Amino acid sequence: MNNNNKQNALKSFACALWQDINQKRIIGAASNLTYSTLLAFVPIMAVVFAIARGFGYSIYIEEWFKSSLSSQPEAAETIIGFVNSYLIHTKKGIFLGIGLLFMLWTTLMLISNIESTFNDIWQVRRQRSIFRTITDYIALLFLIPIVIVISSGLSILIAALNHQLKDSVVLGPLMSFSIELSPYLLLSIAFTALYVFMPNTKVKLSSAIIPGIIAGTSMQLFQSIYINSQIWISNYNAIYGSFAIIPFFLLWLQTSWIICLVGAELSYTRQNSEDFIGNIPTEPSFASKVDASWEVLQIINKRFNNGEKAVTAEEIKKEIKISMRNINNILYDLERTHLVAEVVHDEKGDFARYLPAESLENMTKEHLTTKLANLGSKIL
Repeated sequence: MNNNNKQNALKSFACALWQDINQKRIIGAASNLTYSTLLAFVPIMAVVFAIARGFGYSIYIEEWFKSSLSSQPEAAETIIGFVNSYLIHTKKGIFLGIGLLFMLWTTLMLISNIESTFNDIWQVRRQRSIFRTITDYIALLFLIPIVIVISSGLSILIAALNHQLKDSVVLGPLMSFSIELSPYLLLSIAFTALYVFMPNTKVKLSSAIIPGIIAGTSMQLFQSIYINSQIWISNYNAIYGSFAIIPFFLLWLQTSWIICLVGAELSYTRQNSEDFIGNIPTEPSFASKVDASWEVLQIINKRFNNGEKAVTAEEIKKEIKISMRNINNILYDLERTHLVAEVVHDEKGDFARYLPAESLENMTKEHLTTKLANLGSKIL
């Protein structure tokens, strides 16, 4: 019986997850990011290469990039050629200023688009502040080359140890296994860090680790399948020639973003698993929305009148037992009616908190109903 219950819970979770993926249009979002990445790929790689060259580590970045695109070496060589040409032109005349600004702008816009997509998955409507956008994104651009160089150094160290210990009965196979495992490990760490850092909300590390491992493993397996399908690709190249690089690079980007965003959705569902296990999210009626909004208002007002710390959405959820999706939409609508104000912190290490935006002593349920009806909004 317990096994049946577990199977039913897993089935309902999978159905709810698939419905949530469809509602949030994950596949469409992956297509949008594919287009944005195609436009910004050369500038963003130029920024990474320029930073690496400033530290004298460009050779490691170039080797890492070729290994990352080992499934399509022609595309890797073409992009590196574009990057080198781009960096040369930004040093000449008027391009020195305009070229650098355009390079940074396209890079920041791509990262901003990625953040917006992750915020949509996490139902976060507040973007980073301008100050945090600049500091976080610039820090990220400087960290990427450093992380690549460190990972390349570790790979070289493991390869050297493997060469020395290959005759060892115990350590030899262990080092060989470590070399085979390292790409999976590095990608899993990268995806986990992305899922924690990118959304402008607090993401628990425990909620991001398993999705990060799933996404990293899926990405590496996709790379392996892509490489092993080179015979079919070579036949395609015979027909389309060098033009074949473009559609296959787009396919690689599209699939990579789908893997990444599905992993982000898994991270969201893990952190809010109680909303998905045994439930398929449905749209509540307007009357139930009013009732829930009234309960939320009472909780926020009670905390405020008692002089306690402002309440979070997670604390509200523990008291009224409705899904986090609906609570977030209720709080958003209450903000739009100017009844509730979000306490905004410039750091995302804490959950957002909510206070009354006006005195609620004379607030009635009929008044609240009128305000919500005037919004004309629905809970998604």
